[in-house]
This record gives sequence, structure tokens and C-alpha cells, in this order.
Amino acid sequence: MSSPTNTQSVQRASLASAALIGAGLIAVVAGLLIGGGAAAQALADPGEVVRWGLPVAKLVMNFSMAIAIGTLIFAAFTLSQANPLLARAQVISSIAAAVWAVAGAVNFLFTYLSVAGVGVSTSESFSNSLWLFATEIELGQMLALNLVAAVILNTLTISIRNLTATAMLAALGLAALIPLALIGHAVGSENHGMAVNSIGIHLVAVTIWVGGLFALFVVRGRDAAEASVLTKRYSSLALLAFVLVAVSGLGSAWVRIPDLASLNSPYGHLLLLKVVTLAILGVVGALYRRNLIARLSEGANKAKAFWSLVAVEFGIMGAAIGLATALARTASPKDGELIGEVTPAQILTGSPLPPELTPIRLLTEWKLDLVWLIIGVGAIWMYLAGVRRLAKRGDKWPIGRTVSWIAGMLVLIYTTSGALNAYQEYLFSMHMIGHMILAMGIPVLLVPGAPVTLLMRAAEKRQDGSRGMREWVLWAVHTKYARFVAHPIVAAILFASSLVTFYYTPLFAWATNEHLGHEWMVVHFLITGYLFAQALIGVDPGPVRLAYPLRLLMLIGTMAFHAFFGLSLMDGSGLLLSDWYGAMGRTWGETPLEDQHTGGAIAWGIGELPTAALTIIVSVQWFKADGREAKRLDRASDRTGNQDVEAYNQMLAKLNARKEER
Repeated sequence: MSSPTNTQSVQRASLASAALIGAGLIAVVAGLLIGGGAAAQALADPGEVVRWGLPVAKLVMNFSMAIAIGTLIFAAFTLSQANPLLARAQVISSIAAAVWAVAGAVNFLFTYLSVAGVGVSTSESFSNSLWLFATEIELGQMLALNLVAAVILNTLTISIRNLTATAMLAALGLAALIPLALIGHAVGSENHGMAVNSIGIHLVAVTIWVGGLFALFVVRGRDAAEASVLTKRYSSLALLAFVLVAVSGLGSAWVRIPDLASLNSPYGHLLLLKVVTLAILGVVGALYRRNLIARLSEGANKAKAFWSLVAVEFGIMGAAIGLATALARTASPKDGELIGEVTPAQILTGSPLPPELTPIRLLTEWKLDLVWLIIGVGAIWMYLAGVRRLAKRGDKWPIGRTVSWIAGMLVLIYTTSGALNAYQEYLFSMHMIGHMILAMGIPVLLVPGAPVTLLMRAAEKRQDGSRGMREWVLWAVHTKYARFVAHPIVAAILFASSLVTFYYTPLFAWATNEHLGHEWMVVHFLITGYLFAQALIGVDPGPVRLAYPLRLLMLIGTMAFHAFFGLSLMDGSGLLLSDWYGAMGRTWGETPLEDQHTGGAIAWGIGELPTAALTIIVSVQWFKADGREAKRLDRASDRTGNQDVEAYNQMLAKLNARKEER
């Protein structure tokens, strides 16, 4: 493997940065002029320096952030520990993180000046106000968290040279995108959850796409065969990123554009320009994915044509991000809508109270959660792709496992995007149904699908020491932490104790009041439920397998805990989250306390169905295991000429003889 020289890396980095930033600056200036994002404010105008400097600082921050995080993702997915390019990638990430920190600090300062409508001052009151903005105001807190992450990433990427650590740093970088999603454009809109999810997915996708391409262009060595392999691996990431960008873009447009006529507005014009640039990027990506990657190693001319196309792609990417930056500073058509009488439900949730819940509305009312919709559809597609790959090479995969997995994912999509999600903020009973399905129903369907076993059989094993999806999943399930939480006893304790830990601590209020808390809740219930079901009926290998009688005892004990929890809610006289469920202003259905009692009955009663299913599955597995053991003993006996049977008969004869002597 041959790595590029420092001079080559600097030249490539300079070329890519110039294309990105140059096109981005042109696009952001044009976008601000078209959309009016840099126009003077009617009240407390911060001045031209701030009005124009803020989007420019944000543009540089977005570029450097994407390069810092995307380079780490690229390295973790394409390079091996022994590859010298890994160190080069980490150096690039560290430099980009330093630029991110500087640009983030300028963006933080200019944002404060823009919000406060003041100028920079050396007075103590200015410093105190800036500190208050960073520690007490949500906008400042989120920007400060993102800035701190940049500093941490810059520090750690300098000192760590390890593939696993690279992946952990990439995860830290992705987590730094969450604060930006929470304060993004239109997060205060009626569909707050869709707005936050769309922005978050968009940020992740652009980071993978832009940062990965930058790393591929700058880090690649002189070896044409290696460059071809790295490009193929990156193209898989880029394809995923393109799909996510397209889907999240639709989600954002749905939140911000009330009708097609709104496209004929400054905001709509910028949005259409951005869509066109992203479509061109997709075409360019398809060209080199289909035609040029395979011919990278055929000669210098082919390679030159490929990298020239990549350079063009940088320019288009820069324009797209520049337009997106200007778009974030432009008022959307919904921003000018008049707000009528605000109801208590709107104050608490940001959305009006839904219509009265009826049986038919369990099917007709939907509130899409874009994150889980993408996860559900993606998981089904990947599972079917794995089954198809096995079938192509003549291997069989049980149809029951496929049906079980698809059913589990469809239930997950309905639970997170259907009527349960539409009403769970207003009715505790609907929240509890969703909880029980997430923790007990969905895992009972997903675990028999044996996804890890399918991945191990279907995915191609890498031979160069790098880690693709197969290798990273194997690493994850074999970590000490994973083996600890997957132990049957630990899994049962986590599953049972999560009820009390969640509902009788501030976690319940956080998960109810905050969108991030709600997403954490879904993840928590799914993981604890999956670990418990895996310990009982798992097909995938686990750290410890309890004997079947012990599994049934563990199931009975855990479900008894669920029953006591349900009874405590049914008999309780105090209302959980009275300032939420009791203040919603709901005029239909049961009273909040009666609805909570119904939720307790659901926690007690709905758990019986998954419990029965788990009991049946464990019993069937026990019966089959005994049958297999009996067949094994029969075969062993046949191989020894029934000597074990003769020995057993002789033992019985001796015992009988002793009895007769007495």
C-alpha cells in the first residue's frame, strides 16, 4: 500500500476546499439576495457585518464539521488498522475539527449578536449576557455543546491512532449534530418532531456524503487497485447518504411548504434550486458508480477522468450547502401565517388536539416519525437483500424467520408513526399501549428473525483487516459491555426495573416533554425488550444460555413484576405528570385519572399476550431440544452397538439381585 506524500495531500485538500468553499460562498450570497436572508431587521438590527458574517461563518462551520466527522466515518468503514492511510485520515479530521471550532465560535458570537441586536463590547455586562446565552438559553446551549464537541474531537483525533477509537470518535461527532437539529429552522413549527428528524437526518447524510468524498479525494494512495476498492466502499455510503438526503428533504418541505403555490416565493425558489443541485449530484454519483469505478485501475487516463469528475462534484456540493445555509436564514411561507387562538394542547405539544379517538381512527390517524420509518423500511430491505443473496448461492433461509422479521418491522412503523404516536402525547393509555408493544410485542417478532445470523451468512467477509457492517456488528456483539447486558439475568433485571426507573423518575417527564427524550424512550424500550426476548427465545448466539426450566421461571418472575406495576397504576389516586396530561384541555374521552387507570390495566393485561407467546415458543424449543438430544443419544448408542443399553440392563439386574438377597 502506498500513501500519498504530504505535498500531494495538501494540494488535494486545497483543491477540494477551494471548490467547496468557493462554490458555497457564491451560492450563499446569491441565496441571501434571492431570499432576503441578509436584509436589515426592523427591530434591533445587528449590522451588516453580523447579517452577512453569520451565514458565512455557518457555511465554513458546516463544511469543516462535515469533513471532520465524515472523514472518521470513511476511515472506520474503509480502512484497516494497519493501513497508513488511517493516520492521514485522522490528521485531516483533527485539522477540520480545529477549523470547525473556530468557525463555531464565530457562529456562536454572531448568533448572539443577531438575537440580542447588540454590538460587540468589552463591558462586563456583555460578557455576563454572553455567558447567560451559553448556559441558560436553549439556542446558546445547543451551539455551545456543538462547539465543545469540536474541541474534544480536535484533541482526541490528535492523540488516538486506533480503528475502534476512530469509530467511537465518529459516533461522538454524529452526536454533536443533535444540538443543531434541535435548534434548526422550523423546529418551532406545528410538526416539531418531523422538523427535528428531517434536519437531523439531513445533517447526518450530508456529513457522510461530503466528508467521505473529501477523505477519499485527499487520503487515497497512489495504488490504483486500492483506490478502486476504497471508492467502491465509499460509493455504498454515498448511495445511502443520497437516499437519506432525498427523504429528509421531502420531510422538511412537508413541514415548511403549506401548498404548491408557496413554491413561488423566495423560500420556494431557493428550495427548488437546492433540489436541482442535489439531483445533479445524484446523476454525477451514478455516473462514476456505474461507469468509472470499475475502470479506475485500467490506466492513468481513466483515473484522471474519475478524479476530475469528483472535483466537479465538490463544486456542486458546495453550491448545495451554500443554498441550504441561505435557506436556513430565509423565512418560510409558514413563518408568516397568522396564529389564531392557542389551546392548552398547542402550548404543551406544539400541535392542536387531535379529534376524539374512535376505533376507525386507530387506522386513519397518522403522525409520521421519519427516523423510525426509515429504520423500519431500511431494515426490511436489508433483510430481504440478505435472504436474496443466500438464495442466489443456493443456501436456504427459513421463511418463518423472514415473515417474523417483516411483521416486527411493520408493527414498529405503525407504533411509531400511526395512531399510537398521534395520540400518545394526549392519552396515557395510548402511551402505555405503545410502551407494551415496543418492549414486549415487537421484540417477540424480531428476535426469531435472527438478524445477526443472517448478516454473518449473507455479508461478504473482508480479507484486508478493515471493518464493514459485518465486522462492526460482530465487534459490537462481542464487546464486554454487550456480553454483560445480554446476560439473561441482567437482561431480565433491566427489562423489569425499567418500568419503575422510567415512570417514577424525571425520565418520564423528559420523554414526554422533549422530542429527544421521546426518541430515547423508543430506543430504550426496544433494546431492553429485545435483550430479554433474546435471552428467552433467541436464535442468534448469546453469551449464556439458561436451561429451559430456568427460562420459564425467569419469564414468570418478570411478568409478575409487570403485573404489580399495572396494579399500582390501576389503584393509584395521584396523576402522573399532572401538569401535562391533566392540563391538556381534552374535552373528550375519559378523565386523565381514569385514563391512567386504563393505562395500568393495559400494562397488566396486554402483557399476557406476549407472555403467552414467549411461553409457547420456549416450550416448543424445549421440546425440540429434548427431541434432538434423544436422537443424538440413539445415534451414539447405535455406533457403540447398544453397549449403553446392555450396561443399563446389567445395572438393573444387579440391583434386582441385591433385592432378592435381602
